[in-house]
Amino acid sequence: MEEYRKLSIKDWAVEDRPREKLLYRGLASLSDAELIAILIGSGNSEETAVELSRRILGTVKNNLNALGKLDVDALKKFRGIGEAKAITVIAALELGRRRNQSDALKMQQVTSSRDAAEFLQPVMGDLSHEEFWLILLNRHNKIIHYERISQGGLTGTVIDVRLILKKALEKLATSIIIAHNHPSGNLQASESDRKITRQMKEAAKLMEIPLLDHLIITQNGYYSFADDGAI
Repeated sequence: MEEYRKLSIKDWAVEDRPREKLLYRGLASLSDAELIAILIGSGNSEETAVELSRRILGTVKNNLNALGKLDVDALKKFRGIGEAKAITVIAALELGRRRNQSDALKMQQVTSSRDAAEFLQPVMGDLSHEEFWLILLNRHNKIIHYERISQGGLTGTVIDVRLILKKALEKLATSIIIAHNHPSGNLQASESDRKITRQMKEAAKLMEIPLLDHLIITQNGYYSFADDGAI
């Protein structure tokens, strides 16, 4: 009796192969696992690329944001995923994040804390470390500049108030919004967060460039110091 041999993707009907499926049925027809399978190209001796991709997704509860937080070493723990494949997956997910960031630039005017939060969510909402960002506005509350000011670890980052004001003066900004993320998902402001807000507010007031808000961004929500009456 012929020994059972597991079918590889190449043994499947053409219409069932992820690449061919993409060509003939379109991107929308592919599952997340099939898209990842295209990236990794092959599985291992026991799993096809699609099956391996399903298993990888299963470990993060099929959450692409959670998958995007895995590093090369974490992905290499899966049999069949070497450094090159891990880097390919991470690079693809980062491109997706940057695409969302580019889409956010279409929203140019900030009229509420929600506008600012929605602008920053694609940039920092799913990061595994803490970052501090600055938004500069003109007198019409239109965004004229935004950038990352500092990057920290899992529990905190440090900012330089003088650097923020220097950026604001260089860009001729008339108001400022600052924001940082909480990778833990906790939307509660810490005493350190409140201290930074007070320092930034007082320094900005002296320069006549008011601090409009300080936002805490998480993957699923945000907290506004202004909305809470804390500015």
